Amino acid sequence: MELNQSDLNYLELLSTRYRTMEEASTEIINLTAIQNLPKGTEHFISDIHGEYEAFQHILKNASGVIKLKIDETFGGYVSPEERNALATLIYYPEEKLELIKKQGFHMETFYKKTLHRLITLLSVVTVKFTRSYVRKRMPKEFSYIIEELLYGDTVAHGKESYKESIIQSIIDLDVADDFIIKMSELISCLVVHRLHVLGDIYDRGTGGDVVLNALKEYHSVDIQWGNHDILWMGAAAGNTACIANVIRICTRYDNLHTLEVGYGISIRPLLTFAMATYGDDPCPNFKPIVTTKDALAASDYNTLAKISKAIAIIQFKLEGQMIQRHPHYEMEALRHLHNVNYEDATVEIDGKIYPMNNKNFPTIDPADPYRLTEMEEAVVGRLKDAFLESELLQNHVRFLFSAGSIYKCYNNNLLFHGCMPLNEDGSFMEIMTEDGPMCGKKWFDYAERIVRQGYFASENDPGKQRGVDFFWYLWCGYKSPLFGKKKITTFERCFVEDKETWKEEKNPYYTLLNDEEVVENIVVEFGLDRKTAHIVNGHMPVKKGSDPVHANGRVFVIDGGLSKAYQKTTGIAGYSLIYNSLGFILASHQPFESKEAAVREERDIVSTTVAKQDITKRILNKDTDPGKENQKQIDDLKMLLYAFRNGLIKEKI
Repeated sequence: MELNQSDLNYLELLSTRYRTMEEASTEIINLTAIQNLPKGTEHFISDIHGEYEAFQHILKNASGVIKLKIDETFGGYVSPEERNALATLIYYPEEKLELIKKQGFHMETFYKKTLHRLITLLSVVTVKFTRSYVRKRMPKEFSYIIEELLYGDTVAHGKESYKESIIQSIIDLDVADDFIIKMSELISCLVVHRLHVLGDIYDRGTGGDVVLNALKEYHSVDIQWGNHDILWMGAAAGNTACIANVIRICTRYDNLHTLEVGYGISIRPLLTFAMATYGDDPCPNFKPIVTTKDALAASDYNTLAKISKAIAIIQFKLEGQMIQRHPHYEMEALRHLHNVNYEDATVEIDGKIYPMNNKNFPTIDPADPYRLTEMEEAVVGRLKDAFLESELLQNHVRFLFSAGSIYKCYNNNLLFHGCMPLNEDGSFMEIMTEDGPMCGKKWFDYAERIVRQGYFASENDPGKQRGVDFFWYLWCGYKSPLFGKKKITTFERCFVEDKETWKEEKNPYYTLLNDEEVVENIVVEFGLDRKTAHIVNGHMPVKKGSDPVHANGRVFVIDGGLSKAYQKTTGIAGYSLIYNSLGFILASHQPFESKEAAVREERDIVSTTVAKQDITKRILNKDTDPGKENQKQIDDLKMLLYAFRNGLIKEKI
């Protein structure tokens, strides 16, 4: 082995971490052992849309993986009722323990039985991991006890009474509850090695902020941004068109809770303006879609409708200004205010005249329809300041940037939220930008770079404003990889009764994803294997009777309607995908009732396997992307060992 000076410089640096031959050898042995273990389980979910209780439950039950492990482990000798109770205890240990005590169980008997079962289950879920990996995830206060119970051989070393004495001590010292809680958390952590969230954390439901708090605490997660996520990210960056869209959607779905309680963003200036300007306006088509109990009474819905109309008019003005600033967006079809006849309340759309359901437009000057009034300017300024000054929102958006991206290639799977913009013939659609034409992977990479610049660049950076504006394009742009439709028909849905104008033409991708050759061309574009790589995406709810699996099993579309707003269309409450060392499992879920029902009545989300792909050879860590990184580290350590042994580098004793 020949080493040049650059190699030696690197190895000298590496030797500060692995200081001796023994340390280098030990790490090589450890990493090699990890390489030959089965790959960890990956969990894919999409389109959460603020449904935080259902999301948290799916997170806790790992889309049924924990229950599956319990059934496999105890199915031969533990009743279904007891297995359900154990699963619920692992999902909600604190709440379930409190309920058990109220129900009058003999607690010492319960503790002994439960502790034995949790240790047995933990031994099953840790088979894919080294002791070192498991040890690092153990709660510090109980790590020694868990190791003794988990790894001690009761038969060969006569430790059965020793283990029983440990369990009895846990009970006698009154720490059994804490121990069960920590054990449950450890099992949940180890069952899923990595969580992939394929976008749309926000909107519709009331808990986008709650979901993000949970994701920040999760042990291993990546996020592929959805168009609703990028909308909130743009609002946090100060894009006023994004801010207007966020508020309009919140009022539309009776979800001001996220804004006002979650993020402390007051819309009082908008409320005051809306009531003064549209107080006598019935505001048809602006009444909220009620999926929650956020508003208190019918009068609240009338108020929300007026707020919704006020912010919608502001939104259409701001969007019109932005489209005019960026003609290369090719979004002139969204500029409608100059095509309205304000005297007879009609509008021209695609060359056809339509009657409008409202003729009250007191803030629009027909001669200059996209200009904000002085009051509108003041309201927008106040709202922008509120978004920029919300510490929790900015914290969450920074997390979305650090853990997220537009797409991710991981373990030979291409993950993204929306679509790859394609032409009818399956070729990559060309997008004109200020920096020239883009398509395929180049377009995805460019789009991500521009919005990162928009958020993080200094105010005097010439690319700052371009990046801030670009958030809005990714939200609803004609060729945005996060949107995937020719245009968004918000204006038409607000003011035109003819539902023909409401239709949103999808990108050809959504038809062509059934074509295996097209799918293969896409994965190759991202450097993945033509014949074995998969695409996983969400964004488009899979309608009743439709198949979420496409192109002979090469594409999984996993938006099945976790959001209550979509469940009439989908008939279910979401899909999730599991990818373990034996293949893929796609599960559909029935609606989640409540956390209370889950604890009290042990009602799990009913999950049904709708598709399964087994592989012929079990996947080991060495076959994965992290395994490839491990192999590089092994090779480097072998070089270091060579350098130590041949006197090229001194040991740091």
